[in-house]
Amino acid sequence: MRVTFATEAAPGRPNEDFVAATPNAVVLLDGAGAPAGSESGCVHGVAWYAQSLGSTLITTLVQDDKALAEILAEAIKTVASLHDFVCDLTHPDSPSATVVMLRRTADALDYLVLADSVLVLDMLDTAEPLVVCDDREARVGAAHRAAMDALPSGSPEHTAAHRRYVETLRDHRNRDGGFWIAAVVPLAAEQALTGTLPTEKVRAAALLSDGASRLAARFHLTTWRQTLDLLDDPGPAELIRRVREAEHDDPDGSRWPRAKAHDDATAALWKLS
Repeated sequence: MRVTFATEAAPGRPNEDFVAATPNAVVLLDGAGAPAGSESGCVHGVAWYAQSLGSTLITTLVQDDKALAEILAEAIKTVASLHDFVCDLTHPDSPSATVVMLRRTADALDYLVLADSVLVLDMLDTAEPLVVCDDREARVGAAHRAAMDALPSGSPEHTAAHRRYVETLRDHRNRDGGFWIAAVVPLAAEQALTGTLPTEKVRAAALLSDGASRLAARFHLTTWRQTLDLLDDPGPAELIRRVREAEHDDPDGSRWPRAKAHDDATAALWKLS
């Protein structure tokens, strides 16, 4: 097997994504929190949360054969205990993260996807890849983002609309009928999309934060098949370069309305066969 990955922060900001791999496991997280300048109740920040949860997950995956959802639930609880006494974990904007997990056993590939990072599986028996995406946040957000999308990205008006959008979404976070994300509630792990596939049927797997998946998912400049081919050659760094090129060609979001003109972008490709 071979894993290649690349990650790049949005310009002028710390990278709040996390990616790590072992010979038999890969994890990718995309940290999320309050808009810049807002209080979150946490003195550590989003990047710390994503790094802490991600490192806990990859360590546990090496040592434990429990179900992925159970491993994630325990990791959420562990990280919460690391800052429970110094941070306000009841704050509605407490740091959180999307999660993609892959684990290879002797004859199977287990996967877990929580929130809007994307898993793309290159199957040996079908021409089109299997795309696993938890779109619950997008479905909830679609009813509330029209005002934000109508404004030029980067403008004071767009910034204010984005803040209102995030404040609206937090009322739906980790609640039935809303969307689920790793934060402080271990129950969120039970809401993840999970599955197991025979290893012999999977050629490769791509893990993408939404800042990297936007090339296909939002910009529609590649298909998922083309995205896999691009990750294979020239590689993940080229995919991110093309994302940045598209973002710079549409700085105000007039062609592709989006909450952030630029986002952290992380892409990993795990070739199994």
